[in-house]
Amino acid sequence: MVHLRIVVPAELSAQVVDLLGDAASTSNLVFLAGVARQPPGDLILCDVAREEASVLIDDLKGLGVARLGSISLEQIDSQLSDDADRAERAARGLPSDAVVWEEVEARTSESIELGGNFLVFMILACLIASVGLFLGSPILIVGAMVVGPEFGPIAGFCVALVERRRDVAVRSLTALAIGFPVGITAAYVFTLVCKWTGLLDADFTSAEHPLTQFISHPDTFSFIVAVFAGTAGVLSLTSAKSGALVGVLISVTTIPAAANIGVAAAATDWSEWRGAIAQLSVNLAAIVLAGVATLSIQRRLYDRRRRQHLREGPPR
Repeated sequence: MVHLRIVVPAELSAQVVDLLGDAASTSNLVFLAGVARQPPGDLILCDVAREEASVLIDDLKGLGVARLGSISLEQIDSQLSDDADRAERAARGLPSDAVVWEEVEARTSESIELGGNFLVFMILACLIASVGLFLGSPILIVGAMVVGPEFGPIAGFCVALVERRRDVAVRSLTALAIGFPVGITAAYVFTLVCKWTGLLDADFTSAEHPLTQFISHPDTFSFIVAVFAGTAGVLSLTSAKSGALVGVLISVTTIPAAANIGVAAAATDWSEWRGAIAQLSVNLAAIVLAGVATLSIQRRLYDRRRRQHLREGPPR
């Protein structure tokens, strides 16, 4: 279930209450007159089955609620209520398959910001990956993948393409266009420092470590795995439970490939450098293609559901 908190001008309250009350997928409808101060108006609380959340929110937008008041969403993890069970049974589809598009937009908007924390995580992830390359340690490579924050802007770019939101696309690309070079530069400088201080052999090359050579040797399976990971990442982003996202983060070598670009440049190993660039390019392209395709299918299904809702009205 999704909890809605709606602030609405008094002149729209009756329409909103009627809309929510007529929908069989809602429960726990509460109306508090005149309690809202900023903006002034009435407060309406309601729980709605996840499958119907975006459909009802679109109806509320059509009444002008988002423009004149506000609509807040909150995921309900557990609820003991026969009425809520009835509402979920009345909704079309399954909760696990439902996409609340407003929730997806909020998640991506939060994760694409080019801030200090984003850059610090990019730097730390590339530094961890660099040490993994120095030691030939797959464990450190996996750790770097988990720390890396790059999937947020990648997912945001996919959402922006599907929903044709230019502002989100620009912000996502800006985060990636600045974040990756910053991380690569950090790996480059760190490698030089390690060589100057003797922590790393002067003739070091990552080609000596076969367990991490996959980072700079793209092949058909690199593309296939990135497609699978991009699809899984978008599904975890749009689902109610996003626990699978960690598995996505450790399945594609974007951060390690970026780190290897800097490490190989510092080691003047241009064959590895070219291979790492190719690996990063292949993975990014595959993730975006898979993400856009998955979101497009989900959006098309939602649009069909929305049209059916407008033709038939909400389920009763």
